[in-house]
Amino acid sequence: MTISNSNLFKPINIGKKTISHRIAHLPTTRNRATKDHVPTDLMQKYYTDRAKTGGLLVTEATLISLNQGIYPNVPGIWNNQQRDAWKKITDSVHSVGGFISVQLWALGRVGNAKLLKNHGLPLTGVSPIYEHEQAEKDAIKAENPIQELTQDEIKDIIYNQFANAAKLADEAGFDFIELHGANGYLFEQFIHPGTNKRTDKYGGSIENRARFLFEVVDHLSTIVDPSKLAIRLSPLNNFQVPGINPTAKEDYSYIIAGLQKRADEGKGFGYVNVVEGRFSPDGSTEACDVNFVGDIWKGALLKGGNYTYDKKNSWETIERDANADNRTLVGFGRYFIANPDLPTRIEKDLPLNDYDRSTFYANDDYGYNTYPFYGQEIKADPEHKVFGVALA
Repeated sequence: MTISNSNLFKPINIGKKTISHRIAHLPTTRNRATKDHVPTDLMQKYYTDRAKTGGLLVTEATLISLNQGIYPNVPGIWNNQQRDAWKKITDSVHSVGGFISVQLWALGRVGNAKLLKNHGLPLTGVSPIYEHEQAEKDAIKAENPIQELTQDEIKDIIYNQFANAAKLADEAGFDFIELHGANGYLFEQFIHPGTNKRTDKYGGSIENRARFLFEVVDHLSTIVDPSKLAIRLSPLNNFQVPGINPTAKEDYSYIIAGLQKRADEGKGFGYVNVVEGRFSPDGSTEACDVNFVGDIWKGALLKGGNYTYDKKNSWETIERDANADNRTLVGFGRYFIANPDLPTRIEKDLPLNDYDRSTFYANDDYGYNTYPFYGQEIKADPEHKVFGVALA
């Protein structure tokens, strides 16, 4: 069997949608929104280009509110202007046959203390534990030391901030709404015993540490079609947490079983997105086995993080994973950044563009929309800065 005849290029049902193939664009933070966190025309072109081969795109992480952390030039979805801007992107993606999922993001303790202070907002975390010594120094310098979330604040995050973001995302036309439960952000800060030292109903046992996640899931399933919901998890993550969770398999088995129970009851989920081996933006890798997730979860499963460009071995790996069952999608981040037509290149065994890591988090168009489709030539000048314009 050739890769073009594998499951990778067969349709797959996710929720109520039928996706044309099984190569997905993973969420990749790119910092091309405006300073007010509004999506731009650059982002519209980026996502539309990568939707032209069909398939599923997961957006970059998108802030649910200013309260839950701020980074410069990342998009948000807490007001109507942001919703209307995203609507232009989803309409454009749909016009070329693609599907798009927004990733909802709450930063928790790893938010920028200085930027939060500038908005009159506190730096909050599940417990008052800094990520590292430098984070503590920065917070003290900003006169914004970390504070433990109160139960009233947790309730507000669930029933106001996440609820509002999900409602606006649905109005913006997203096919799916993915919760960012990975990489040491707020959801994982509740789950990981090293970042959660609470003694109330949100701390201690895994039943308590998973309570926040399930309260968000259960409430959002009353606001949007549960089949649109999704979540990204990184069971063996070591990024922005104090080492890999020592009870990861037990903890995440409980969580996945809870998601499966809800799916069985018709309360979700479209898909589960699981991070495999690559966690850190610095490019470090660590082999890990998260196969237990698929043993428990019976729905659509998006796997990514461990597929690197070694044509012989990597393409065999993604073909193997896709052919192992009829529900697996394989995801790429960096290679989709550099190759807007990545699925076509994989299907036809075409060479890939190299990615330029130095442009990943820049604010202009160079290294964003300057990667060519196969056979196309783009002459881009890194000194000629083109910045995005708000779509609404």
